[in-house]
Amino acid sequence: MLTLATTSPGEPEIFASLQGEGASLGRPSTFVRLSRCNLACHWCDTAYTWRFEGDNRPHKDALAFDRHANQLTLSENEVATRIRALSPDRLVITGGEPLLQGAALARLVALLPGMHVEIETNGTVAPHPALDHQVHQYNVSPKLSHSGNPADLALIPERLAAWAADPRAFFKFVVAGESDVSEVLALQQTYAIPGDRLFLMAEGRSPAELHARNRWLGDICLRHGLRFTDRLHIHLYGDTRGT
Repeated sequence: MLTLATTSPGEPEIFASLQGEGASLGRPSTFVRLSRCNLACHWCDTAYTWRFEGDNRPHKDALAFDRHANQLTLSENEVATRIRALSPDRLVITGGEPLLQGAALARLVALLPGMHVEIETNGTVAPHPALDHQVHQYNVSPKLSHSGNPADLALIPERLAAWAADPRAFFKFVVAGESDVSEVLALQQTYAIPGDRLFLMAEGRSPAELHARNRWLGDICLRHGLRFTDRLHIHLYGDTRGT
């Protein structure tokens, strides 16, 4: 069984869209958004996947979501059926933190032969052995200090080293200010992350926020030989579920 986020009560967040970020930006994709996360970024734009009523982890919106309206459980067969009803053959599994449900994901992906599988992860959880060999690409987004997560929870040395050594793993760091870039460069040096697999992305939930930060962030990427990524889905659809 898989625990999923919802677009509306009782409706799982399984949808077709363009990938909005990172190495596959602009590619038609089928998305599955899972619920639950082991971290708590105070700027998280999918807090409805983890900040349920009774969860006091900080978030800048200070919203608490009803678990029953924002989370549901479906069998791997049901999720696979819904995925096959959509046309894109690139599957992006996102969250929340998808790798918390690694064993169930392995069973799901086995039902979808021929699909290109990407998993979006915060980088703290090792892939389940039964899942790992079925994944074509990992989109790893380690959380910097401005996320509000303690470094001992968010930046686990053995996991960062493992991702850096895996050519399937593309790093995407969310950046709000220039001090965040210094933190990224230190991590790049420590773990020998290749620049062609390291993206900087501005933190922002509106086109105006992104535009203001993208102007200087692009210059930084050029200066340090890193890759820049926008948030295409925000420009196209806004900060909405199922997009």
